[in-house]
Amino acid sequence: MPRVKRGTQHTKRRKNLLSKTKGMMWGRKNKIKLARPAMLKAGVYAYRDRRNKKRSFRRLWAVRINAAVRPLGMKYSTFINALKKADVVLDRKILSGLAKDYPAVFTKIVEKVK
Repeated sequence: MPRVKRGTQHTKRRKNLLSKTKGMMWGRKNKIKLARPAMLKAGVYAYRDRRNKKRSFRRLWAVRINAAVRPLGMKYSTFINALKKADVVLDRKILSGLAKDYPAVFTKIVEKVK
């Protein structure tokens, strides 16, 4: 019985691995031994940062809203509280977009909840 040569499997696995590490620096782009841990670590970072992205965007929206309501004589926390009391169901993403792109509309919202 002839022996099993796994050249095609090895090549396929190597090609797949190296396609994932394409663009990395030094040996991580073309050496299996360095590419594998680099790929795994990249996956870990990607997983972690998909969650962190949500946090950082929420912080950005809060900063934008605060910057927009301060000149109108309000603070961020009091504005959000006033929105809840007035039953305005606009989330922070929409509010920050309005504050950035449509300041006149945002001003009307602030005046309504004051």
